[in-house]
Amino acid sequence: MKQASPKPEVIVTSGESRVKADKKHVYQANPSGGMGDPAISKPSGQPLQLLGILAIGVLAMSSASILIRWAQAENVPSVVIAAYRLTIATLALSIPAIRLRAWQDYAKLRISEVGLLLLSGILLGLHFATWITSLAHTSVVSSVVLVTTTPLWIGLASPLVLRERAARVTWLGIAFAMAGGSIIGLTDSAGNTVSTAWGNVLALSGAVLMAGCLMIGRSVRARLRLIAYLWLVYGTAALLLITLAVGSGLPLTGYSAPAVGWMVALGLVPQLIGHTAANYAVRHLSATLVGVAILGEPAGSTVLAMLLLDEWPTLAQIVGGGLILAGIVLASVAEERRKVRQAQAKPMQ
Repeated sequence: MKQASPKPEVIVTSGESRVKADKKHVYQANPSGGMGDPAISKPSGQPLQLLGILAIGVLAMSSASILIRWAQAENVPSVVIAAYRLTIATLALSIPAIRLRAWQDYAKLRISEVGLLLLSGILLGLHFATWITSLAHTSVVSSVVLVTTTPLWIGLASPLVLRERAARVTWLGIAFAMAGGSIIGLTDSAGNTVSTAWGNVLALSGAVLMAGCLMIGRSVRARLRLIAYLWLVYGTAALLLITLAVGSGLPLTGYSAPAVGWMVALGLVPQLIGHTAANYAVRHLSATLVGVAILGEPAGSTVLAMLLLDEWPTLAQIVGGGLILAGIVLASVAEERRKVRQAQAKPMQ
């Protein structure tokens, strides 16, 4: 008897979002983690209500770069901001993780698999450190669009690392994104300082680090409940960032009340509201629809930057950002379709 295929799960991270699927799971990354869990029962919901929840989630995630900028304006170092964000995320996950006895999941893993999870957490911490630092050097639109390119880096690495052949449409998406990135990079370099170029490099580095985090943790993730996975990876990232801050002589306390408020909000709004909404929506809507919709985060961040920071994108940034997002859509949809075809062909083999 043919068994029903499991519902896809989503992991969403940070100031960006990306789609990565395998035969049983869909990974939605971007920074910051979802709260969904396989133990949650499927509630009924109208499509319009679900789309509304998804829209709220995208708007909440779009606030991340603004909250970071406000904290930086209060002279909080970027590494400290990243440490607060991951620490708050870890603490928020502690209650459900303890209730689910997440350590029982870890006990079933081999030492090598635990090592992969710890390495994923290290890469996640470095991802946040580089991306948040990029916002101190470059514009919100450039930073958020460039850090959203994680699926493209996964597409480039998959043939070499995972022995998976990328679809032609994936390569077309990569070409679109490279063209858009070149437009943004050349325009920013021509009209601004070395600091801006450095910020763009940091944002791209954040995307590469997130790709590594997702690819390394991919095989182990299938053996863990979502909250157990996130709790360990986030906790590792938080400890790394706290160590980096303390090792650099950066204080973790003594900041102004507004600064602390922005950092707490960073963990609660983009993390708990934004990514929980995305994880909820993907259980009842197409994973492709959710993945593409979450790519609205760069657009939302840009609009918020215009309204709250008086930071207006140039025409070149709009064109370049549009090409990058179009490339991500092409690569993400092509990758998911390929995985679905593989899953459908498996019972026939």
